[in-house]
Amino acid sequence: MGKKIAGIDEAGRGPVIGPMVIAAVVFDEDSISNLKALGVRDSKKLTPKRREKLFDEILRIADDYVILELSPEEIDSREGTLNEFEVNNFVKALNSLKVKPDVIYIDAADVKEERFGEEIGKFLNFRAEIIAEHRADDKFPPVSAASILAKVTRDRAIERLREEYGEIGSGYPSDPRTREFLMGYYKEHGEFPPIVRRTWETLKKIKVAEQPSIEEFLKGKRKN
Repeated sequence: MGKKIAGIDEAGRGPVIGPMVIAAVVFDEDSISNLKALGVRDSKKLTPKRREKLFDEILRIADDYVILELSPEEIDSREGTLNEFEVNNFVKALNSLKVKPDVIYIDAADVKEERFGEEIGKFLNFRAEIIAEHRADDKFPPVSAASILAKVTRDRAIERLREEYGEIGSGYPSDPRTREFLMGYYKEHGEFPPIVRRTWETLKKIKVAEQPSIEEFLKGKRKN
């Protein structure tokens, strides 16, 4: 048996709707070639259908894995920055692993890659070599595998929300369908649904856009 190698990544850091998902996965180093043979790579470069298929294949090869689904409420009530929140939950996921890795590859969220890795290393309940890099999901198969687990889990969560709320788009603020859903919901209910991250700037902009102008307000008063 060789060394145990882990990869960790997140999906859904930026969206205004739905959870952020963190996945940590451990492989025996002899299994890394199997990941490459399966065509495991950055989840963004794979079709949803391919990701779904690989999800099961990855779990079959993995020695251990942990998936954390962090709700909008947890994200909104965080203390500190989103990077700090990510560090804390990367640590939580890694410390929850039963099979402790010797080496951890991390997709770094910080502009300073090393600092991100060091912050995580400080709080681990085991010793491991840490390699934190930007675009690690594109470079290291264990991180690609983690990115697929995280992305599929988030996509499934969004699908469940679609079944409940109708067309909500991808949940990203840049998606016109997402903005349309949020504006429509706010117009109808005077508030946002519980599936949104209330601290996101997008919601503040929608609120301002939906406020009646002074002219409309005065017009309304004259009519009464």
